[in-house]
Amino acid sequence: MTDKTDTAPKKKSGWLNLAIDYGPLLIFFVVYRFFAPEDSSNSVAEVLAVVKGTGAFIVAALIALGVSKWKLGHITPMLMLSTALIVFFGGLTIFFQDPVFVQVKPTIIYVLFAIALLVGWRMGRPLLKYLLDAAFDGLSDRGWMTLSRNWGFYFAALAVLNEVLRAALPFEDWLAAKFWLFMPLSFLFTFMQLPMMMREGLGKEEETEVETTQPPV
Repeated sequence: MTDKTDTAPKKKSGWLNLAIDYGPLLIFFVVYRFFAPEDSSNSVAEVLAVVKGTGAFIVAALIALGVSKWKLGHITPMLMLSTALIVFFGGLTIFFQDPVFVQVKPTIIYVLFAIALLVGWRMGRPLLKYLLDAAFDGLSDRGWMTLSRNWGFYFAALAVLNEVLRAALPFEDWLAAKFWLFMPLSFLFTFMQLPMMMREGLGKEEETEVETTQPPV
């Protein structure tokens, strides 16, 4: 007899996913703000605050990776790539003590995701389906194709926006924009996809399953 507790899928948790995705960034923001000098002209203290925040960022990202495996039962390719880049560019930031590496990392992530999704879309392969299939039960192949295309263009726009803000803003203002602008934009964009996803079958399989498994009255 097999142990059902070992094969049972982990429960989904929207709040846990949110904490895994954005928790490390929040840790970086808090640690940086704690050590950031009041005098913005003190470049040495500014760099030291970035380095300490980056160290905390790397540790938090690795913890988030472990929590994802432990609590959700898997590590998505997007999370694996993001963590790898955080560790790589974070290590460069600490070694060279240059905040530019922290700022460039999101651009590289956005560009890689944009290229992968848009190339897959042009080839008729909705790569987002292989990354997030369990998250959107019932979504049709056409829905996945549209979603992959939309997110591909969105990631490309984020890459451009990040580079514009990086060039136009000092590090502290860029960091605040990363947290207070990019996060709301991502939430807004996600909600904008819901009408299309509902039309393309999102959640219909779950509704059918509930209806067929209801006990007779």
